[in-house]
Amino acid sequence: MKLLLDMNLPPRLATLLERDGIDAVHWSDIGATDAKDAEIMAFAKRENLVVLTYDLDFSAILAATQGEKPSVVQIRVRNLASEAISEPILSALRQMEKELEKGALLTIDLNRTRLRLLPLLIHE
Repeated sequence: MKLLLDMNLPPRLATLLERDGIDAVHWSDIGATDAKDAEIMAFAKRENLVVLTYDLDFSAILAATQGEKPSVVQIRVRNLASEAISEPILSALRQMEKELEKGALLTIDLNRTRLRLLPLLIHE
């Protein structure tokens, strides 16, 4: 599994995750800093990357398109300092790796994680 970190997360987080054995790249290292979320999603899908973000728009894109890939991991914490969030992220990624490889939306906060398999179904 390889992670693509969205622009709203600190680039240092990719370094910390890499140090702990997670293959990660920050979008600022490979794409335009003003890229639209849809462009980042398309790139992640094409390259089989898991998107790591603080932005809720990625889950909205998955719901609207009923997409099966890419997997998205949403971080829902107030303190986005790399050192503060790297351990909860690592723990959740290791626990949910198989589901993320298949296609999932994983939401991480400091108290719990929630996993939804893709595609996201909209209830009427």
